[in-house]
Order: sequence, then C-alpha cells, then structure tokens
Amino acid sequence: MQAASRESYKVAAERLDAYVRGAEPSAVTSTADAILSVATLLRREPRLRRALSEPARSGEDRGALLGDMLGGRIGADALDLLVSLVAGRWSAPSELLDGTERLGVEALLASADKAGELGEVEDELFRFGQVVAGQSALSNALADPVAPVEQRATLARELLADKARPVTVRLVEAALGGFGGRSFTGALTRLVELAADRRDRQVAYVTVAAPLSDEDERRLGASLTAIYGREVSVKQTVDPAVLGGVSVRVGSDLYDGTILRRLNETRNALAKR
Repeated sequence: MQAASRESYKVAAERLDAYVRGAEPSAVTSTADAILSVATLLRREPRLRRALSEPARSGEDRGALLGDMLGGRIGADALDLLVSLVAGRWSAPSELLDGTERLGVEALLASADKAGELGEVEDELFRFGQVVAGQSALSNALADPVAPVEQRATLARELLADKARPVTVRLVEAALGGFGGRSFTGALTRLVELAADRRDRQVAYVTVAAPLSDEDERRLGASLTAIYGREVSVKQTVDPAVLGGVSVRVGSDLYDGTILRRLNETRNALAKR
C-alpha cells in the first residue's frame, strides 16, 4: 500500500482493536465474516470499488454510500468498521480491496487471540500448507484458478473437518480467494506470519533432512530470539533432499547450512576450473 492507504488502514485497524477489547470472541468472528463478505463483493464489483475510493468524494459521502448499501444487511459493528475504512483516503481502488480483506483477516485472528487459540490457528495454517505442498494433485486442485473458489473451499473444508478450528478453516478460505492478490501458497504463508505478528513473534522457516527434537527446536528458537530481539516461532519442513544440516529463513534473511548447499558450491567451484 502507498502512504495514504496505509494511514487509512491504520485508523480502521485501531478502531478494530478498540472494538475487540470489549467484545466476545464469537461476536468478533461474526464481524470478521461480515467484513470478508464485503471484501468478496468489492472483488466482484470494480465499479463499487472505484465509487468507494473516489478521491473527489468526501469520506463522509463514501461512508454514507456504504451505509445505504449495507445497512440492515450486516451487523452494526462490521458496518462501523467498514465505514471508518472507506472514509479514509485510498491511493487506488485495489488498495481499498486489500485493506478490507486485511481488516477481515485481522478480525479473525483477533477472535482466535481472544479465545486463547491463536497459536494453534497459526500451527494449523502452517501444517495445512505443508500437507498441500507435499501432494501435487491436491496442490493443483486447490490452486486451480479456473475452478470456482467455492468449489475449492468445499474441498478444503472436507480436508479440515474435525482437524482444524473454524477460524483456521475461514482463513484457508480467504487464502483460496487470493488474499492480498497472492497465490494460494503465498496467501497461506502470509496468514501464518500475520498470526505470529499478532502474538508479537517472527516466523523462522526451518528446513532439515530429519525432524529436530523438541530440545533442538527450543534451542534454535532461543538463539534466533537472541539475534532478532523478538520471540521467534519455528516452523519445520522436513526435506530429505537437503541431506543434512539446516536452512533457516527469517523474513529476507537466509542462513543455509545444509549439506546440499555445500555440495552445490563444491560442484560449481569444480566446474569453473
């Protein structure tokens, strides 16, 4: 987002945080669902996106337009948050859509946080991503841009039935819808990171040839916390192809100490002789 859009989103996000402090988790979940349903509407209706982000209109006019459209159709809390969102200045209609999606996702994460389940939701999102990545047919089916989102969401709901919390399932549906204009895999990764960020943590993606023991994972997390000055959530991927050692990615930082990397470097050095 550009600066104006970021500022507009920040105002709505602060309003969301204030609302969440006095609401029950179930009410926050309902509000999140309503916001995401409006995001779906904005994705489908480009003319509406343009009207609600038109800089020639005052924020009050844009908020009134949204209120006239949605009054009585969604809850008062969701409408209040959305009116505060569209009343801000948006650099482009697409950024209003991104902001609406992000607000709905943050509301879902906040509901899980209030229920004491945010850590579990974060882990469930990561594990589902691992399952999908490990099965090419499933990955292709869920990421297929030709298949309707609802068809793919039905498949995801069947896979996650009795295995994940309702908030996790709803977030997977948001990822299938292309959250933030990302691919399904990219959206899942971003959701994991947003969940961690709400817990004031960074995510470390760790690739190893064999699973780390609980103690090794704890020590690695402690070392990374000392480096970054912030709690680190370690997410393991087991890939026998790396042969040994460990690869760690935190944000844009990559520490690759795998045997595969060393072999590749040796091979490249020999090829240059």
